[in-house]
Amino acid sequence: MKSSSKPNLPGVFSAKKKDGTYYYRSSITYHSKHISLGSYLIAEEAHIAYLAASKILNTKEAPFAHCTVEDYAALNLPLPFEKWVCLLNFRDNGIYCHTPIYLKNRFFLYYLDPSTPLKFDADDLFYYMRRKIMRRGKHLFVSDYGMQVSLLSRYGVRSHAVAGRDYRFVNGDELDFRYSNIEIINRYHGVTRRLHRGKDIFTARIHINGNFLIGRYLTEHEAAIAYNKAADFLNRNGCSKNFPRNYIEELSERDYAKLYANIRIGRKIREYPEKRNIFFQK
Repeated sequence: MKSSSKPNLPGVFSAKKKDGTYYYRSSITYHSKHISLGSYLIAEEAHIAYLAASKILNTKEAPFAHCTVEDYAALNLPLPFEKWVCLLNFRDNGIYCHTPIYLKNRFFLYYLDPSTPLKFDADDLFYYMRRKIMRRGKHLFVSDYGMQVSLLSRYGVRSHAVAGRDYRFVNGDELDFRYSNIEIINRYHGVTRRLHRGKDIFTARIHINGNFLIGRYLTEHEAAIAYNKAADFLNRNGCSKNFPRNYIEELSERDYAKLYANIRIGRKIREYPEKRNIFFQK
């Protein structure tokens, strides 16, 4: 059977590229839902994808009756892996997601690839069923209104936070993004916490050309405000670096202003403009 511009194959539709060559789209309708199965260079491959999808969704015969996500490699189908996951989830859970999501009890799995399932709370389903998760190295992000948004920022982890120091995965699984599994250790820029004689001590540092100690404080809020005060001082005195600022939502404007006025920043910060002749590198 040869491919043609008008293939007489169920589930296959031809389309033309800008250079005039044809390719073939495969699709299937299940429970009144029209599902695209991808594009193929050969009409017969598009038809095989359609037949496979039909068996996954409708047949009760082996090997498709009880196939799972893990069976993808063994069956050697022309379907893209993402479509495989989407079809299985639709068959088993009655919900079609445009992203490779498989629902479990109270959570769901989002498959980056056959061996990398991310785990999320059910409350996040609507968000991730409409957004594709992308990966660059170990950095995971989505495109949200044209901006790259880190997955960790959704859970309160600030940019440039360090795993183990600023946040941690409670059960040790870095693929488990359920809210109960992500613990924020340090919420604010420039602030670290350590235990000293049974009490928490919060240290504030700021990075100019190296890390400079701002001071040590008894509360996390004081350390965060001290960082802001140091950043303001440096910017007023000639530093052009764009320091991020800490926003402390638990404090009213009046309480913030009172703490800001009373908090002292370290001598090294106050003397930095003089020692560097008010010359800063970005």
